[in-house]
Amino acid sequence: MIYYVSEKAFRSGDGTKERPFKKISEAAKIAKPGDEVIVSPGVYREYVDPANAGTPDSRITYRSEVKGGAVITGAEMLTGWEHYEGNTYVAHIGNGLFGDYNPYTTVVKGDWYFAELPVHTGEVYVDGVQLYEVMKKEEVLNPEPAPMSWEPKEVSIRKWYTEQDGDTTLIYVNIGDDPTKHNMEFNVRRNCFMPSKEGIGYITVSGFTIKQAATTWAPPTAYQDGMVGPHWSKGWIIEDCEISDSRCSGISLGKYLQPEDENKWTRFGLKDGTQTQRDCVMQAINEGWSKETVGSHIIRRCHIHHCGQTGIVGHMGGVFSIIEDNHIHNINNKQDLAGAEIGGIKMHAAIDVIFRRNHIHHCTRGMWLDWQAQGTRVSQNLFHDNTPPKGIRITSLLGLGEDIWVEVSHGPTLLDNNLFLSPLSMRISAQGIACVHNLIGGAITYVDAGVENGGAYLPTPRYTPYHVPHETDVAGFMTFNHGDMRFYNNIFVQQDILQDYKDYVKEIKEEKEYNFVCGLSVYDGYPTTEEYLKNFGPWKFSDEGAKDKYYEHFPVDASGNLYFNGAKSGDMEKDAYVDETHKVELSLGGSIEEPVLVTNLYDILPDKAEKTISTKTLGQAFEPEMRFENPDGSEIVFNEDYFGDHRDVCPIAGPFATRGQVKKELFRE
Repeated sequence: MIYYVSEKAFRSGDGTKERPFKKISEAAKIAKPGDEVIVSPGVYREYVDPANAGTPDSRITYRSEVKGGAVITGAEMLTGWEHYEGNTYVAHIGNGLFGDYNPYTTVVKGDWYFAELPVHTGEVYVDGVQLYEVMKKEEVLNPEPAPMSWEPKEVSIRKWYTEQDGDTTLIYVNIGDDPTKHNMEFNVRRNCFMPSKEGIGYITVSGFTIKQAATTWAPPTAYQDGMVGPHWSKGWIIEDCEISDSRCSGISLGKYLQPEDENKWTRFGLKDGTQTQRDCVMQAINEGWSKETVGSHIIRRCHIHHCGQTGIVGHMGGVFSIIEDNHIHNINNKQDLAGAEIGGIKMHAAIDVIFRRNHIHHCTRGMWLDWQAQGTRVSQNLFHDNTPPKGIRITSLLGLGEDIWVEVSHGPTLLDNNLFLSPLSMRISAQGIACVHNLIGGAITYVDAGVENGGAYLPTPRYTPYHVPHETDVAGFMTFNHGDMRFYNNIFVQQDILQDYKDYVKEIKEEKEYNFVCGLSVYDGYPTTEEYLKNFGPWKFSDEGAKDKYYEHFPVDASGNLYFNGAKSGDMEKDAYVDETHKVELSLGGSIEEPVLVTNLYDILPDKAEKTISTKTLGQAFEPEMRFENPDGSEIVFNEDYFGDHRDVCPIAGPFATRGQVKKELFRE
């Protein structure tokens, strides 16, 4: 059955085309498997809570009749302004509007949240753009630009402040103008389109604009909400949507509520956060977390931007999913939220998740794969500008950022045919990773670091799980030796490093962790697989130091890599090509929607053929004893490039099959 919705209807009808519902939530209460809900253009100020699930063969589809035309917003118009003082105005809102959840008394908090200021989940918007919250009324009367913001000063100087007066919320704004001349909104609802119950699966959300919800901080040890998401179910498709201006996260593929473990570290502090996270994983398994019940979602062709914490977040709930062809940018650019759960995409337990053909830029960090990135493939993506711009204040609460961070995971994690163009390309505090046919324009940081809990006097190793291949069942737990890395047919191009970055690293005394040299020299001293295996054989108890060998660095293997602009090869490489003559230019032209790589790299690329790489070449990730393979267990042969074009049997290094392909747009919306 097809139901119709139009906010322009005279009054709500029966859902027929002639008498449509006035609200999407009316259709969401009754839609059954096989039904489709068609929503006319308009602004829908409501929370959509689907009551029923579809089935694998009979989905429930919610579709905007015109792509982007149906807007689901968590905000209301903010009117009733009174002049207060100078350019500051005040509005009074009765708290009855908010029901049980008032974003202007609810502060952002939770595990791994480190920001110093107690900002609220509420947001105020002028003409669709977020204002900056301040903690004192004097700061709204006499505003100053936010020193950590990536946005222009004329944007970050626009402020708002809130306080309570009995049963009334007061909101003060200073936008340098009379707010009655502008479209002023403020968020009042926690979610836009997300089931309140678990298990509401096989739903398609297509073509909507979804924005401005008062979402809460979403760490891996708490219930993770977003403006839109499946809430611990299976088989959702979120496609062709524009998703923006979430206080915390845009899309959540995240963890369900475990009341006894909800932010347990922050609430009690008796167990370390890593231990409470292990507890969460094991509880989920005991309560039915499996391929049959959770995950297998698709997020495709979405435009995700201007969210405070993440564009996409998830822990365990996103397993076996595909995230493809999305444009994700301007995440956490206000930097008023700070903590260990921030990025364009932040996923824990991305088991058999494929991230492909996404364009991720101008985020505090691009993609963060944390714990259990097993069977994870990051392929054909464009990353750039995911490190701080010149001149902003850098703090240890957020660090320097990078295109991709893989943390305390045992792999196998596969990074292939990507363009990593930020001056810090990768942060690798993990093992079991293969990098194949990438263009890497920045350094690899945190090698041999970042896998302990920061004890000052005692060792504090982090033991994290690895899984039965292509399943959620845990096969074991282990800490990290570092290494277990493979680098084949990549191009490394050293780029200039801002003095701001160098000064910051000296200030925090982390020169060892923050390597600024592009290339594999950061792995100098690591054994190759051939060297590593010489230490092993049938067990002999009498072997001197027999146990030590199990805790030495795992091997690093590399072949077919090219180095330019002073990028430094590793001592494990026997065939590295190092160009010490030419200067490679590397930048992006075109537009943000259709960027073009501007470079002379392919004019000076050597006439050097490499070997075709495959699953067989890469071997197994050490701890899970699992191959770098497709989710169905089949072999991967890396004979397709960034554009999906076929490579020669003796390919050139880097993400493009031929020199001429660099002329194409890298991404097209």
